[in-house]
Amino acid sequence: MYRNNEGNNSKLKIIPLGGLEQIGMNITVFEYEDSIVVVDCGLSFPDDDMLGVDLVIPDITYLADNIEKVKGFVITHGHEDHIGALPYILKDINVPVYATRLTKGLIDRKLEEHNLKESCQVIQTEFGKTKAITLGQFRIEFIRTNHSIVDAAALAISSPAGIVVHTGDFKVDYTPVYGDSINLQRFAELGKKGVLALMCDSTNADRPGFTQSEKTVGKTINSIFADHEDRRIIIATFASNVDRVQQIINSAYKYGRKVVLEGRSMGNIIETAQNLGCIQIPENTIIPVESLKDYAPEKTVIITTGSQGESMAALSRMASDTHRKISIDSNDLIIFSSHPIPGNEKPVTKSINALLAKGAEVIFQDAHVSGHACQEEIKLIYTLVHPKYAIPVHGEYKHLIAQRQLVEELGMVKKKDSFILSSGDVLELDKDSAAITGRVQVQPVLVDGLGIGDVGNAVLRDRQVLSENGIVMAFLALDSNMGELAAEPQIITRGFIYVRESDDIMQEMLELLISTTEELCEKGITDIPRMRNALRDALSNYIWKKMNRRPMIMPIIMEV
Repeated sequence: MYRNNEGNNSKLKIIPLGGLEQIGMNITVFEYEDSIVVVDCGLSFPDDDMLGVDLVIPDITYLADNIEKVKGFVITHGHEDHIGALPYILKDINVPVYATRLTKGLIDRKLEEHNLKESCQVIQTEFGKTKAITLGQFRIEFIRTNHSIVDAAALAISSPAGIVVHTGDFKVDYTPVYGDSINLQRFAELGKKGVLALMCDSTNADRPGFTQSEKTVGKTINSIFADHEDRRIIIATFASNVDRVQQIINSAYKYGRKVVLEGRSMGNIIETAQNLGCIQIPENTIIPVESLKDYAPEKTVIITTGSQGESMAALSRMASDTHRKISIDSNDLIIFSSHPIPGNEKPVTKSINALLAKGAEVIFQDAHVSGHACQEEIKLIYTLVHPKYAIPVHGEYKHLIAQRQLVEELGMVKKKDSFILSSGDVLELDKDSAAITGRVQVQPVLVDGLGIGDVGNAVLRDRQVLSENGIVMAFLALDSNMGELAAEPQIITRGFIYVRESDDIMQEMLELLISTTEELCEKGITDIPRMRNALRDALSNYIWKKMNRRPMIMPIIMEV
């Protein structure tokens, strides 16, 4: 159905539903006439004020409203912020998903865990212009790039309006651990052909220079192993950083150590990568965690999740003595092989402090390189592609602005043709013009346990109040015939004050309840909603004047 119709007057719409103003929840809609393709479908993790929330997924109201147009999802790579929401979204938008080898393997495993493997279609794609796929009026080519996970891809998205190049998450790595280097030649070919817009990764747009090759980490890890042959080594890294895990395994094998993969996601991803031939593990190198006791500690290395201080990750449980099979001791060397994601600095520091308190040595520097392009690599891509319009993506606002400034310095794209979008913006463009023409609904959907979207702002506000000020519950029995209290009220508090040491306050609140109820009854106000509001206001005013606090107040009135 794809057609290259230069005379068509329709415009291409680009609508990010997430992934801007934040690191995470990447999802972007491309729409041309009767066709929609969606690039990525990621999740993000809750902010500190999202109490009790497990995950945050995109709002797909726009896709649901235009379901007849949606032709499929195309995925750039297998990180959670690009594939994590698929099991939730595909339940409502069940269209084919297209992804490269390892990305498909990780999606398949995720869908299997959610019992969706049989009902959803995931199609493996290949790199190269001859392997491009056609979805409605779009033709999509997967271009090989380098990132911190195998089989990452940029996308050349062709429509009658022109070609949009979406880099995905990328860096330029001339010596990758696995596979080939980024296909810069193809970027140059597309640039000569003419590119309407470039949507480029902005994560490191504020960092000068080039991102180091992943292989430099291998040299560092090797030297750490050589310098600490008498200690057990524990390395925390992202489960999805298959190349990092490969290099740790290489060093472990070289120095005669057995390897334990600890953390559910770590085991799942490495097993998938091994089955697909994306990682090479020497025979008898991996042992189960139960076998650690059979080897001297200095002959083992543990590769674990928890590099971001996640409370339930394996390393965090070791640090807090809640891991059932691994305990930290003073002879352990612990390496954090990643930098904290913005916003995660506090839990990472907490985890490091807990490990240091147990006498372990912690290495936090020099064992990580980023998977994202720095300024010189971003300049290189712009120089090769030479787009008419620049659309920085993937990053917080400061990162998007940094890339726009970089593009302006290059002098390739005019300031008016560089767009800083917000999630929900509708950008319409063709070769003659581009403009933000409207907005669509993008209210993040909160996943809380088994509930999806049933926790809203009102619930979060209540949780915030409960966490900060506690709750006061007042129980009253009202004689409906006599219009008076049938018994003395009771007050129960949780998270508010320590009752045994606050007799005066409890007694004063009790007396206030009684006097307020009697006043209401004398005025003939006995309907439950009005009494409940009056009692809540009376208690709230008293507590504020007495303690400068606003707990949640719940008057419970029973008629007898």
